[in-house]
Amino acid sequence: MEIREFKSRISECVREVTRGATIVVTEHGRRIARLMPEPQSLHERLESLKRAGTLLWSGRRLGATRSAVRRRRKRTVADIVVDNRG
Repeated sequence: MEIREFKSRISECVREVTRGATIVVTEHGRRIARLMPEPQSLHERLESLKRAGTLLWSGRRLGATRSAVRRRRKRTVADIVVDNRG
């Protein structure tokens, strides 16, 4: 739906979204926004993101990760920043 049409029919669009529809708004043929129902639970939100292709997740618990950065010295970047501010 072009943005001009969306602006003139916004109340109708909100009613459609309330009933479960998803509306994509375009400007000069380019997608600029998506109006979709607000999910109620965390599970519904995750499912909504997966359907939209925004989230790729198997549903398994995420394990602990290790830092990708190794420190060469005992001082952290935060220590250096604090010293330089003084």
